[in-house]
Amino acid sequence: MKPSTLKKAHKYAAVCALLLIVTFFTSSVVADLWGDLAMITRVKQAIWACVFLLVIAMMTTGITAKKLYKAKPKGIFAKKELRMKVAAVNGVIILIPAAYFLAVWSANGQFDQVFWTVQIIELIAGFINAVLIGLNIRDGIRLGQKRPTTNAV
Repeated sequence: MKPSTLKKAHKYAAVCALLLIVTFFTSSVVADLWGDLAMITRVKQAIWACVFLLVIAMMTTGITAKKLYKAKPKGIFAKKELRMKVAAVNGVIILIPAAYFLAVWSANGQFDQVFWTVQIIELIAGFINAVLIGLNIRDGIRLGQKRPTTNAV
């Protein structure tokens, strides 16, 4: 695959991941604050149905980054890689299980203290991932704006 194609895939996957996370977060907050229990249930079901898309976007972002930057990451690339690792661990350990749990419990009408505690944890973890991916996108844009200088005499 050409580097230009990899760069586009990397960029689109990262933006897609960020948009999904922000959409999940926003829809949850709106449903929790202004919706009824039926709306919260629909949102939780929709999030669970779309988690697979987020996993694909995150995996594509990571795989394309590895293919684009094969050397040991240094500087800003090392920071971006660390952020992605933290986001991935956060997703696997907290966000995916929480999305499943909230979808199941809301479908069963179990809106108890455990449900709301998991909801708060999910919102915090989702916010953290949105920030991490947003910082990576910001740094990627900055890297793309840097032009190599020539030593013309």
